[in-house]
Amino acid sequence: MRVVFMGTPDFAVPTLQTLLEHHEVLAVVTQPDKRKGRGKAMQFTPVKEKALEYNIPVYQPVKVRNDEEFLATMKELNPDIIVVTAFGQILPESILNLPKYGCINVHASLLPKYRGAGPIQWAVINGEKESGVTIMYMEKGLDTGDMLEKVVVPLDPKETGESLHDKLSVAGNDILLKAMKAIEDGTAVREKQDDSMSTYAPMFDKAMGEIDWTKDAKELERLIRGLYPWPSAYTHFGTKVMKVFSADVVERQTKEVAGTIVEVTKDSIVVQAGNNCLALKEVQLEGKKRMEVKAFLLGYAIKVGEQFKKEK
Repeated sequence: MRVVFMGTPDFAVPTLQTLLEHHEVLAVVTQPDKRKGRGKAMQFTPVKEKALEYNIPVYQPVKVRNDEEFLATMKELNPDIIVVTAFGQILPESILNLPKYGCINVHASLLPKYRGAGPIQWAVINGEKESGVTIMYMEKGLDTGDMLEKVVVPLDPKETGESLHDKLSVAGNDILLKAMKAIEDGTAVREKQDDSMSTYAPMFDKAMGEIDWTKDAKELERLIRGLYPWPSAYTHFGTKVMKVFSADVVERQTKEVAGTIVEVTKDSIVVQAGNNCLALKEVQLEGKKRMEVKAFLLGYAIKVGEQFKKEK
């Protein structure tokens, strides 16, 4: 089929690669370039970089909804179908209704669970045993369209946001091709979503990573894994921020207040949580390099009884 692909981050690149190998990709639509890093150099999106490798035309509308020139371009391209993966903008009906076969989305959850922008991280944070990818038709609502195909991906006990991201980014490739063939053949079976079973997975910001030590240690351990590598979980140690990249639950309850260091071993800092303790394994103190706690303790004298809390 003649395809226009819409996507932006690393997650969307394997989908584009699959389409390039099996269909005619007329154009790629991605978010505008952004300035990043200390030098504030302009950086292409990962999807744009991949498209340029294949000399595919790239369009980067600031707002698809209000860009009449972009709409005219899409009409001129006249794609059979538009495939969307983590594009980052809501599409207006003028785009949704343009292609012969409509617009389909590759979504990183088992819909109707985890509609929204953060399905991967929330699956880890909430302790799900499985996640997956859903191929769905797009409509005006947020991830509410009819489903076409699903694939289930089990979560490992120590799954992180990063590892699940990498699994799901490729998990939907085969079912995407299967769904597109069925659409073209007229044999696609549409399954409506049960809205009563839906959950919402909002986008993350850095503030959501702050560790609340009064919560259960198991919940905090999942938060640390889910927010790895970004925006990352963090706590306060004196006047500085300490990021926490890895931790283990220790089934132990002390009389100390939550956030208190109750033990320091050669390779861990054990902290009392609301229920049970959390052994920090890999950290990064503000202004320093990320390191395993074993190495961190060589340079810092951490004492039992000290607390992780923000000093004013």
